[in-house]
Amino acid sequence: MPSLTSWKVPPAAQPRAEDFCFDLHQILRSVVGLHAIVPADAFTAETLGTERSGNGVVIADGLVLTIGYLITEAETVWLHLGDGRVVEGHALAIDPDTGFGLVQALGPLDLPSVPLGSSAAARPGDRVLIGGVGGAEHSVAAYIVAKQEFSGYWEYLLDEAIFTTPSHPNWGGTALISERGELIGIGSLQIEREQSEQDDNVEIEHLNMMVPIDLLKPILADLKTAGRVRKAARPWLGLYTAEIDDQVVVVGVTPKAPAARAELKPGDLILAINGHQVDNCADFYRRLWALGPAGVTVPLTLYRGGDTFDVELVSSDRLKPLKKPRLH
Repeated sequence: MPSLTSWKVPPAAQPRAEDFCFDLHQILRSVVGLHAIVPADAFTAETLGTERSGNGVVIADGLVLTIGYLITEAETVWLHLGDGRVVEGHALAIDPDTGFGLVQALGPLDLPSVPLGSSAAARPGDRVLIGGVGGAEHSVAAYIVAKQEFSGYWEYLLDEAIFTTPSHPNWGGTALISERGELIGIGSLQIEREQSEQDDNVEIEHLNMMVPIDLLKPILADLKTAGRVRKAARPWLGLYTAEIDDQVVVVGVTPKAPAARAELKPGDLILAINGHQVDNCADFYRRLWALGPAGVTVPLTLYRGGDTFDVELVSSDRLKPLKKPRLH
């Protein structure tokens, strides 16, 4: 993991204590760095790498909330505290539906917990703090620019994600803190949007996509005790998709996943699912998940090379091929 002093947020974007009604230093103490080691033969090693680093935030005694892709299939997790200490952790749980991940510290953190706030109460224009490990110099004073649907190409959908600017340069697992000093989201992605056009030049604005904390509250007990949510898993196909000209296009296929076994290929157009026409990824995902739990047969209508044809896939549980975390 890079040294905490190897980079800094530009001074103009750093938070100032006088701009917040809570103890900025106290809140940022609870943001930790996270370094995960994943076996080379792990299912996600090729796509996500074997070493992953980012942030997490203490939400209870020894319990750290982060973004799940950082700890998926991790065999070793290290928590780097802002005061220089390093504590080993255990990848306790991930939830593919929301994207959250939980780490249990295996030694004392001696850090305060950040209270969970209400992401539903947050509004565009609200001032927020995006907390990274290392204090104010590694954090961003930002504001919410939008709350809207987000569909990810990896069979992922949020009804109302939170988007903030300016973007945090090390966004994974950052803590989105409200003006009340409460945790209202966890950093997931950096995205770009066109801001304006001047003299034929398109200005690009960088945003962070945050997973709303309200999605955690009904599943937190399950994640802590069972390592996953106690409900039937959604059907998963192992597809990467994109929307191009109001069409759902296959842009990648996960090896050994249901889509690969059914010989779907990049470039295939998904015209319909179970007889219902689809023209965007969000609609496709919702109709897929409405068919039933993981294992359900999924009828698709595809277009490839001038031919339209039907194919049936036997869906799977996204977590099934993943290595299970082991407690050392």
